[in-house]
Amino acid sequence: MTTETIERRLYDTTLRVETRASGRPTLIGHAAVFNSMSLDLGGFRELVAPGAFAATIVEDDVRALFNHKPDFVLGRNRAGTLRLSEDTRGLAFEIDLPDTQVARDLATSVERGDISGNSFGFQAIEDRWEHGQGGEIRTLVRVRLFDVSPVTFPAYPATDLAKRSLEAWLETQKEPAVSEEDLARLADHHRLVI
Repeated sequence: MTTETIERRLYDTTLRVETRASGRPTLIGHAAVFNSMSLDLGGFRELVAPGAFAATIVEDDVRALFNHKPDFVLGRNRAGTLRLSEDTRGLAFEIDLPDTQVARDLATSVERGDISGNSFGFQAIEDRWEHGQGGEIRTLVRVRLFDVSPVTFPAYPATDLAKRSLEAWLETQKEPAVSEEDLARLADHHRLVI
């Protein structure tokens, strides 16, 4: 899997630090919100359908990273230090923060309110395109999740992969082109009719 095939969506959602019985801080938040329309992603808007993460959070090896950087691993579902679930709001996560400088700095920044955004890195397995008010709408029906990430800048970046997907879908919506040969036959037909 190359980085060109991974899309990322960022949300400004609730993010908080709790201290659990273990004494270690746990970061809690939502990496995605269901049925919430994105901003313009470069010619289209997007929704995440409930159930989009149901299979991947059970089947795949997902990491929690800071700002999507693999150098800043915060947790991992297969290690039990990252817990993922779908609730009525979206893709919920809990990360048992490691005793690293990055994690301590992140916890402090979250507690101060300096960092409040979350994101997820994914590959669309199944999506649906439709015409909607104000343009094209993509619904993520099923995704493969690579990471969830607390992020410094919660915004929706446009991605090349999503743009290619939009272009392919728009191509299917075009009327079939009429060839010059077909036009000539139509012209001959009209001449015969007149």
